[in-house]
Amino acid sequence: MERDALLARTFVEVADTLVAPFDVVEFLSGLATRCVELFDTVEAGLMIAQAPGSVQVVASSSHRMHLLELFEVQHDQGPCLDCYRTGAPVHCEDLNTAIDRWPTFAPEALAAGFTSVHALPMRLRNEIIGSLNLLRRPPGNLVPADLTAAQALADVATIGILQHRAAEEARLLAEQLQYALNSRVTIEQAKGVLSERSNIDAETAFAALRRYARNHNERLVDVAAGVVNRTLSAEAVSPVRRAPWPDTPPPGPHRPSS
Repeated sequence: MERDALLARTFVEVADTLVAPFDVVEFLSGLATRCVELFDTVEAGLMIAQAPGSVQVVASSSHRMHLLELFEVQHDQGPCLDCYRTGAPVHCEDLNTAIDRWPTFAPEALAAGFTSVHALPMRLRNEIIGSLNLLRRPPGNLVPADLTAAQALADVATIGILQHRAAEEARLLAEQLQYALNSRVTIEQAKGVLSERSNIDAETAFAALRRYARNHNERLVDVAAGVVNRTLSAEAVSPVRRAPWPDTPPPGPHRPSS
C-alpha cells in the first residue's frame, strides 16, 4: 500500500476508537506494528501509566523490542521513561553518545542492534498517560514530517484511551451505585423482618444484623439476604426477644379520694 494511503488509513483506524468499544492492548499492539510500517524505524513500543509515576510495557512490535522495554522499566532508566516523566519528546540520533545519560539502557540497546531512538509523549493537555518509543538501526533522526505524523498518531491514540477509561469508569460507577441501592433495599427488608419477628425497633434490628455479620465474618448484605430469603433465622440473628409493649400503660398507684 502506498505510504500516504497507509498513513491515512492508520489515522482512520485510530480515530475509530473514539466512537466504538475496543481492546486497548490489541489496539496498541496494532499501532506499534503500523509505526514500523510507516516510519523509518526498526521497532516500536508503547508504555502506559497504570498508576501515577508507574509505567508498564503494553505493546511492542517484536519480542526483541518487548525485552528491551522491560529492561528499561526494570532499571528505571531510558528514553521512554524520560519522555513520560517530562511530557516532552526525547531524541537521540546516536546512542553511542548517550552512555553517560543512560548507562544501562544505551549499551543494552546498542547490543540489540539499535543506534538511535525517538520517544514521543502520549499526552492530552496536562495529562500524560505514557510514551511511544521508536528505535532505529541507522544513526540519525527521523525526518520532521515523520516525527509530526508519529506524534499525531500518539495524540489521537491518547484521546481514544482516555475516552475508553472514562467510559469504563462511568460504567463501573453505575454498577457500584446500583449494587449499593440493591444492598440497601435488601438490608431494609431484613430490618423489617427482624422487627416483626423479634418485636424490636428498626435501629435494634440493624445493630443485630451488623453484629451477626461481624461475629461471623460475613458481609452485611449477605446476612440481610439470608434473613429475607429465610435461609437464616431471625432468632439466630437476634436471639433476644423483647416483651411486647402493652397497648395501654399500667394504672398508677391507687390514691384514696379526699
